[in-house]
Amino acid sequence: MTIFRSILRRAVEDTPSAVGGAFAAGDGEMVDAVATGDPTEWALLTAHYGVILGHLEAALGTLHFGGTEYFVVTNQKLVVIVHTVDAGYFALLALSPRVPLAIGLESVRNAAIELRQEMR
Repeated sequence: MTIFRSILRRAVEDTPSAVGGAFAAGDGEMVDAVATGDPTEWALLTAHYGVILGHLEAALGTLHFGGTEYFVVTNQKLVVIVHTVDAGYFALLALSPRVPLAIGLESVRNAAIELRQEMR
C-alpha cells in the first residue's frame, strides 16, 4: 500500500458512509484511490471532476479571485468534495448525502494537508 492510499483510506474510514477517495493530477489522471465500486468507473468519475476543477481554476483566474480551495457537488445519492492539494493535484472524497457536510470537509481537508506534505 502506498502512503497516498493510506492517507485516502484514513479519510474514507473517518467519514461515515464514504464511498471512496482519490488523489489525482490536475488533468484527472488518478495517482491512487480507495473505493468500494468499480475501479474503472471511479477513475472516470475522478477524471471528470479534474476537468471541472480545471474550469473553475480558469474562471477564478480570469476574474482574479485566486485559486480554488475546494468545491462540493451534491445530488440525491452522492456528495463529491474536491479539494486542491498542491501543484495542480487534488483530493476527492465521495460520500452519502446523509452525512453532515462538515464531516466530509474535515476528512478531505486533513487528507489534502497530509498529501501535500508527502509530495514535498
